[in-house]
Amino acid sequence: MTTLICGSLAFDNIMVFQDRFKNHILPEQIHILNVAFLVPEMRREFGGCAGNIAYNLMLLGGEPMIMATVGDDAGPYLDRLDKLGLARTHVRQVAGSFTAQAFITTDLDDNQITAFHPGAMSFSHLNKVASAGAKLGIVAPDGREGMMQHARDFAEAGVPFVFDPGQGMPMFSGDELMDFMRLADYACFNDYEAKLLCDRTGHSLEQLACEVKALIVTRGGEGSEIYAGQRYDIPCVQADEIVDPTGCGDAYRSGLLYGIANGLDWATTGRLAAVMGAIKIAHRGGQNHQPSREEIAERYRQAFGAAPW
Repeated sequence: MTTLICGSLAFDNIMVFQDRFKNHILPEQIHILNVAFLVPEMRREFGGCAGNIAYNLMLLGGEPMIMATVGDDAGPYLDRLDKLGLARTHVRQVAGSFTAQAFITTDLDDNQITAFHPGAMSFSHLNKVASAGAKLGIVAPDGREGMMQHARDFAEAGVPFVFDPGQGMPMFSGDELMDFMRLADYACFNDYEAKLLCDRTGHSLEQLACEVKALIVTRGGEGSEIYAGQRYDIPCVQADEIVDPTGCGDAYRSGLLYGIANGLDWATTGRLAAVMGAIKIAHRGGQNHQPSREEIAERYRQAFGAAPW
């Protein structure tokens, strides 16, 4: 089943400051802040929610199709998609813009200062879902107008989709979030986003779960919950090591999409999603892990004692 993944393709520029921000930011002078940090370590990762989700769904043997907007500087990312065999039929290059990118500086206490430039992501509404011919979809973090447009497009086309606002949630009012929930077939949030959703809409999780076939809440090391007629408690899968949480949520969502596309029950779907998150967290960046489908199945067996397929 072809799964259309609407969301961002982005470059993550990650820098390490070999000191502590607190040693250089004076609280009493914060109103005239003017600091510079020497960052001898820097790496650039391929990221963005659409890119990360598609990469992980490909590892599972799914059929991901990316719908995103990129800028004039997207050449290396487009080449990577070609090498991976990920079709870019619905990846639109917007002239005169940069590809979305984050500039993240981390200090020795793991504090972070991040600047995010949306760039071409702001033109995501130019892409139309109807032209993709997908059977399943997801509206992941993207440009505000694009997220709203793609949710309506999926609903009008009768294509079931997951609403996954992620870090884009603060852009929407309570009424707008309720509109998304009514249009979507499934919805997924982390625990902070779920609380924000409840606060903005004035509804409890149980009430919101009635709007969709399944509502999923991830809680990091505490596992996740799936509300789908009943509540399924999904345990966290122990990782080989904890290296970098970047992209773990996207890896988890790939498991959800695979399970939905292949008709797996919710307990199996949630556990597969948890396995994908555990595999990802042991690697830097969102797309540097390379397990085979057989290795994914073996990790599932080790954690749960049975095969997912």
